[in-house]
Amino acid sequence: SADFSGSCGSCDPWLAPYQVSPVEQCRAVLRQLGMWSLVASQCLSILLFISLGDILLSFREAETFKEQGNAYYAKKDYNEAYNYYTKAIDACPNNASYYGNRAATLMMLGKFREALGDAQQSVRLDDTFVRGHLREGKCHLSLGNAMAASRCFQRVLELDHTNPQAQQELKNASAVLEYERIAETDFEKRDFRKVVFCMDRALEFAPACHRFKILKAECLALLGRYPEAQSVASDILRMDSTNADALYVRGLCLYYEDCIEKAVQFFIQALRMAPDHEKACLACRNAKALKAKKEDGNKAFKEGNYKLAYELYTEALGIDPNNIKTNAKLYCNRGTVNSKLRKLEEAIDDCTNAIKLDDTYIKAYLRRAQCYMDTEQYEDAVRDYEKVYQTEKTKEHKQCLKNAQVELKKSKRKDYYKILGVNKNASEDEIKKAYRKRALMHHPDRHSGASAEIQKEEEKKFKEVGEAFTILSDPKKKARYDSGQDLEEDGMNMADFDANNIFKAFFGGPGGFSFEGR
Repeated sequence: SADFSGSCGSCDPWLAPYQVSPVEQCRAVLRQLGMWSLVASQCLSILLFISLGDILLSFREAETFKEQGNAYYAKKDYNEAYNYYTKAIDACPNNASYYGNRAATLMMLGKFREALGDAQQSVRLDDTFVRGHLREGKCHLSLGNAMAASRCFQRVLELDHTNPQAQQELKNASAVLEYERIAETDFEKRDFRKVVFCMDRALEFAPACHRFKILKAECLALLGRYPEAQSVASDILRMDSTNADALYVRGLCLYYEDCIEKAVQFFIQALRMAPDHEKACLACRNAKALKAKKEDGNKAFKEGNYKLAYELYTEALGIDPNNIKTNAKLYCNRGTVNSKLRKLEEAIDDCTNAIKLDDTYIKAYLRRAQCYMDTEQYEDAVRDYEKVYQTEKTKEHKQCLKNAQVELKKSKRKDYYKILGVNKNASEDEIKKAYRKRALMHHPDRHSGASAEIQKEEEKKFKEVGEAFTILSDPKKKARYDSGQDLEEDGMNMADFDANNIFKAFFGGPGGFSFEGR
């Protein structure tokens, strides 16, 4: 008799010592008892019938789970579909299609690495399972392994020569390989924009590839697009907090934003995860060196040792040309040093370099504007102060702009101080002496024997000398002139000015002075 427990009821007392299958247990017992082969045959038949029944029962149960999984999959409830496909696998672990279905569900959930394991198991169970090979290839491609994907799609085409999905996916894998090749070449050429373009195209086929995302993020950082780079790196770290490449890119963004101390912490963390990470090691070394040189330069500047400060800032600028923000500050600092050393043109060049690296750097604009003022390049100074005031509308910036505009206006008028050959602090007596000297030098009678061209030029200079004396010898007019105000508001029309009248008044009338005998 049989109790459907998987063994012959009459033989149960004999089975306990044997930790093998019921069929093998019966064989062993019968051999020990020396029973007839007919008894053995009958007993084994019963056991095989019972085992086959168990298998059929398990299969029916697994199929039920599979159908339920299919229903949830059709409703796009992939989590429930996953649960039922798992139950089907537990009930019947050697069915390729169940693993294939669960792989498809995991792919819809974006879990390509787990899906890959199921897809590979499905083709291990049945190497002719076309959908299994397709799903394995799709998982490889999504994870960025285009070579492995190509092999899977080629296997599908061996099984089904006209399979359109395999043909298209094989083309996609080839495209990804080509984008990888171009990106590698362009990265070496430092054409980071093109690398980003290639990675964007590759990620359309390989959305779960961390390697492509990291390369894109690194190039975004090198292009100064730090928020985008940080976003990509942070997304990866949310899924894998130990990803050394993502930690490196996160540190790189902070490093390029001049947050050097925080950057070093990320580089160190990346090196803990991957001690041989060359890029993290180099970036960490550069960050520490840059920080030290900059601090040494600042210290030398504060101590008034401008020559040493200049040398230290120059050395710091040579450490990492890719660190735009820090280098902008270093150029501006060196520009300040040059202005202290009265090397104003070099200071202007340094500030210009700082602005090229960071066109929002207000301090560099202010420093350059002051240098322009000191070198009497007022139009350039006004342009820089206008830029500053548009960005930061403070009273201080407004006053700087106003001062530059006044100096620009003054620079476009005749420079009466220069005409008389005196400085702006000249006394009344110095102005009179200068007028006497220049008036006599350029008086038309003195050049009556010269050519018509020279006479015309000297007459013009004589008139300018008279104008200069008229303005600078009158305290009120001089004050208005010095402040940049319009002299015509005082009723002075220089076009109708007669220099001879000033000359006669100064030298005491018609008989007061003669060029004869001189």
